[in-house]
Amino acid sequence: MKFVLVVLILHLVMQSVADEAPVCKPQRSCTECLRSSGCSWCQQKEFLKAGESDEGRCDSLQSLISRNCTKNNVINPKAEITYMKDSKLNNDLENVVQLRPQNIRVKLRVGVPHEFKVEFQRAKGYPIDLYYLMDLSYSMKDDLEKIKNLGQDILDTLQKITQTVRIGFGSFVDKEMLPYVSQVGPRRRNPCPNRMDTCQPAFTFHNVLPLTNIPEEFKREVSKQKISGNLDSPEAGLDAIMQATVCQKEIKWGNVTRILVYTSDDTFHMAGDGRLAGIFRPHDGQCHLQEDGSYDGKAFDYPTIGQLSRLLQSNNIQLIFAVTEKSIPAYQALSSLIPQSVVGVLKDDSSNVVQLINEAYRNLSSTLLLEQDQSPAGLHVSYLSDCKDGASRSWQHRGECSGIGVNKQVDFTVRLTASECLKEPETFKIQMQGISEVLKVTVETLCDCQCGAAEEDSQYCKERGTLSCGVCSCNEGYQGQRCECESNITKTNSDILTSCRQSNSLQVCSGHGNCECGQCVCSRQFYGNFCECDDSSCERNDNKICNGQGSCKCGTCVCNANYNGSACQCPVSTDMCHRKGDVFCNGLGDCECNRCVCRKGFSGEDCSNIIDPCEPYRSCVEREVKNRISGQGSLNTCSADKHVHTVKHVWLEGCDQLKCIFKDGISYEVTLKDAEGVLIKYVECAHTIDKTKVIIGTSVTSIIVIGIVIIIVYRILLEIYDRREYQHFVKAQQEANWNTTPNPLFKGATTTTLNPLHIQDG
Repeated sequence: MKFVLVVLILHLVMQSVADEAPVCKPQRSCTECLRSSGCSWCQQKEFLKAGESDEGRCDSLQSLISRNCTKNNVINPKAEITYMKDSKLNNDLENVVQLRPQNIRVKLRVGVPHEFKVEFQRAKGYPIDLYYLMDLSYSMKDDLEKIKNLGQDILDTLQKITQTVRIGFGSFVDKEMLPYVSQVGPRRRNPCPNRMDTCQPAFTFHNVLPLTNIPEEFKREVSKQKISGNLDSPEAGLDAIMQATVCQKEIKWGNVTRILVYTSDDTFHMAGDGRLAGIFRPHDGQCHLQEDGSYDGKAFDYPTIGQLSRLLQSNNIQLIFAVTEKSIPAYQALSSLIPQSVVGVLKDDSSNVVQLINEAYRNLSSTLLLEQDQSPAGLHVSYLSDCKDGASRSWQHRGECSGIGVNKQVDFTVRLTASECLKEPETFKIQMQGISEVLKVTVETLCDCQCGAAEEDSQYCKERGTLSCGVCSCNEGYQGQRCECESNITKTNSDILTSCRQSNSLQVCSGHGNCECGQCVCSRQFYGNFCECDDSSCERNDNKICNGQGSCKCGTCVCNANYNGSACQCPVSTDMCHRKGDVFCNGLGDCECNRCVCRKGFSGEDCSNIIDPCEPYRSCVEREVKNRISGQGSLNTCSADKHVHTVKHVWLEGCDQLKCIFKDGISYEVTLKDAEGVLIKYVECAHTIDKTKVIIGTSVTSIIVIGIVIIIVYRILLEIYDRREYQHFVKAQQEANWNTTPNPLFKGATTTTLNPLHIQDG
């Protein structure tokens, strides 16, 4: 309960902040004043004081009245709404009214939001037009047979919702070009993959039956249809949806609830795919049906999803995708980009299409989306929905309610805010998606002053100028608030401006006013002889001028008695600073703005914490140790260090280890001793061995020694093994007995050559 109460309070606070009137920025003319949010103009003649700028006439309404500007002299046009047509909600089908009001005219002030109510109630029995768009590629063969007998069932189901139903039928395949459809003659005439079947040639889209309330006609025309075929999986579904949407006359759409049922078992071609067939021309979004209801699709690429979504919305057509389970992800992604569309799972033979249409229609009709078409530039439109369910909602870019039944009224609050002046009245439409009824809103901005006729040679202007909206426009040669000054022709313009410049300044009136009659007329909150003073420019503290503890005078804070400082940020009191006697902050800091500002090396509210009690004092300890070793004793050398206030040295007996470690077995500890300053305690112990280094050194040495021993042993064993093998080899060689007996079967080769010259006679 407490949590709910807190949330409610926060909501009310945020709402009050959001509705808070804008702060007026004063302007010099009435027209510019009305174009500044939150401003009103006082045209009362004697309203301004002498020398006061015309900007003083431009202020908030409350401020002008408090400054004694009478109400009849305040120009503050109010935003208003005129209801041009406001027929009550009506369920009579002869004169049904589901959206109220129907036509309004709104006058707005710039920057000031204005709100009005919109009511909606879906009429019971509102007529329905349903156009059935079917994929006739070969894979949908069994679905076509099923659909031929479902026309009456679809009508019977929808007639449970309304008595007036019409149904139509259209079909699609793909563009009749490569690579989508085969161009081979026999295959073009009969694209069935099985030659035993007979298929009609492929086509892009065909309006088979315009909307009719005769179910027999639906069955007759659908029964004439034959399945077709193409080469690739995606189909020309977006092309078909486009023609079924924009061909209003050919489809015979009525001014009723319009539903387009799209059935397919595969995905769709998108814009850009047409380039595969050499089609580069973007779709023009127009109807191109021929007299026989066909559309060849060769002239244009596939339409874009954004283009299709826009046309479906503008024609108030609600789309139901009835697709097989394998294609669900692709169509869910498509549906997310098309408002007032849903996706349902279609069985492989379309046997559940009637149930699917019924459920999808109920889902569509129970979701209400109220939004505007393109609103004028400079006009912001937001919606607050009251869905009658007790839920709290915030302002959104459109009105939205879900789970709304028939005959249940919901309310929307529409907020209009103009950020700039419109040159002329602008008209836009607010519409419930899927409903043909619209609310026409004509907006004009109140940016011109209606001060009545200007008064020439007005006595108020010394008969030297024209009075309009309380301001004098002086004739040539005169100037001043009431044209009381005559231009001095004996002085140059530079001489006149010099009197309006502060010494050593090049700016006239410090850049915050105009020089009139040789004197500065200051703008807005500035004042002074040279408009040099501004009581809102003082230094801030805690987002408050002068910390809220003083007043701003000409840019300087004048502090109250208990505060000082450039922004009155410092209390005069010192009760928050730790004090002992006449010493603040333990003598280790100064009391500034009732807080201790500690010296370097100390921290805490009373500067009692030593930030680093070891390192900053190491050099000091080193010097003291040297002095002690040399026999000079303690010379208190640390007192010369900037970070030390007072140092006392104490040499301790024994060998207790202190926090800070120093070389040669000396350790020390630094503490604070009340207001006396820093106390350093020393202790000298016997030289100790760093066990960590010893352990690490021993471990590393042991590893190295063990490694060397292992290598030496390995080499010795290897040498012994090699020597033993060599001895075995020598012994085996010595024991070998080679047989040198000649082989009796072997005869050496013999060649005998006779020299005929040496033949002797017998």
